[in-house]
Amino acid sequence: MKEHLSSRKASALTEATVERRPNGVFVFDRDFRLAALPSAVAGAFTITPGISLEQLHPYLDRTMLIDYLDSGNPEPLKFLHDLGDGQVRELTVFALGDLLGIVQSQRAADPDDRTALLHQATHDALTGLPNRRQFASDLSEGLRNIEGSGQMIALMQLDLDDFKPVNDTLGHPAGDKLLQLAANRIKSCLTGDDRAYRLAGDEFAIISLGAGLPQRSVEIGEHLVSAFKEPFTLDGIAVFVGLSVGISFAPDDGDDPEKLMKASDVALYAAKTEGRGRISTFDPDMLQIIEQRELLRRSLRVALEKEQFSIEYQPIVEEGRVVGFEALLRWKHPLMGNIPPAVFIPMAESDGLMPEIGSWVMERACRDALDWPEDFTVAINVSPAEFLSEGLTDRISQTLDEVGLPSERLELEITEGVLLERTVNNLDTLNTLNVLGIRISLDDFGTQYSSLSYLKNFPFDTIKIDKYFISDLETNAKSQAIVRSIIVLAHDLDMQVTTEGVETEGQARRLRDLGCDRIQGYMISRPLAGHAIATFLSTSEDRDGA
Repeated sequence: MKEHLSSRKASALTEATVERRPNGVFVFDRDFRLAALPSAVAGAFTITPGISLEQLHPYLDRTMLIDYLDSGNPEPLKFLHDLGDGQVRELTVFALGDLLGIVQSQRAADPDDRTALLHQATHDALTGLPNRRQFASDLSEGLRNIEGSGQMIALMQLDLDDFKPVNDTLGHPAGDKLLQLAANRIKSCLTGDDRAYRLAGDEFAIISLGAGLPQRSVEIGEHLVSAFKEPFTLDGIAVFVGLSVGISFAPDDGDDPEKLMKASDVALYAAKTEGRGRISTFDPDMLQIIEQRELLRRSLRVALEKEQFSIEYQPIVEEGRVVGFEALLRWKHPLMGNIPPAVFIPMAESDGLMPEIGSWVMERACRDALDWPEDFTVAINVSPAEFLSEGLTDRISQTLDEVGLPSERLELEITEGVLLERTVNNLDTLNTLNVLGIRISLDDFGTQYSSLSYLKNFPFDTIKIDKYFISDLETNAKSQAIVRSIIVLAHDLDMQVTTEGVETEGQARRLRDLGCDRIQGYMISRPLAGHAIATFLSTSEDRDGA
């Protein structure tokens, strides 16, 4: 916990800011402890530095204030608090760097204040949607009204897909703007008998009443998912953030708010784990699936300790010759068998486990690479969570030193998502890796945010074309044009091109004609266990020499 500002900084704030305002400014630090207060107030009341914000203003939402400070929003926030006896307290909240300033006054309430107080208590300040408090009230009332009537209520829980990476990389102001745009897009999909709410963060809900249920709610869900396939524009950047929807119905799935919320939450969880960007209606069988996933989540924390992880290697070929391998992480659960990376890696990222797992992969893959020909490279994927973690370059450098693998034999693959914001830290990390002699590959190029400025501002050695563009390469003229353009662009920028997902000789031949440098995919080989690489290389050499 930070120290309270009782020293020079607090004194400067008091002199420069606190005393200038007629009513004085109360200054709070990041722990929401009083750091400075007007001298007149200090003399009139027994308020001293160190007292918590909750003790003075318990009705202010700490999470909302943290978001406000992080957002960099220059506009102050306004709040009213009903003191009773016809009096209101008016608060103006504003940022003082990383501190919080509050100016307060007390006056007689008027009719507009009553309206404002009611709206403030029942609506989200950022999006203008009804808040969780109003949602709970409306849901309870709706359930009471349909009791014994034969009517139905649909509850839809909505969650933005991939909101956190946007918020983390573009910053909180962009995240707030995205939430506002998302709220407007949700409202545009509703009819007169539907009402949307913001519950918290990027979580929304819809209560649907009236005729046409349950089919109408499913149609709304499909409309919502489709609407969120269109990009949002934030500061000139096209950002794709999908929507997952979980739906439950009363009274079938629950006759009280808690049961109905749990059912829609389970359905939402199913929608996200089935691939996101889809809707799912509650089914009791989903409960078993969720129990299995929670077991996986708990098991993931001990998978390293129990040596359940392994690495397979997929060959990378240049001009018909193997030149290296991509390391692919695998997890074999003792009870559930092989767990796909698409399932467990998001879990590891959300639980903060990727830096530890990534360090294990780095060391194991580098040690395995020592057994390969000396000119072979090993490509290792670095997840966004791992790339943004502290000490990444130090960990990699230390691993190379301990293992004894030359840095030029290591290639790190990162995706566009970690580079949404061209921050100094991102650039420093890439430049440091570049100085160390490590190759950097931009993975899945063209499938995410695809800003060409990345190629100008970051020192990439390789662009990796996603298999999405390769599956129909032989027949689709648009895919051919896109792949050709990427290859020409990369070569003009002195970068190599690797294409993954090559499954047929026809695809490989077309890529050679287009000038692609390297390919990998099932046409060459499925991923191999480490002990099988020597045999594979021997067979490949025999075939090449035939």
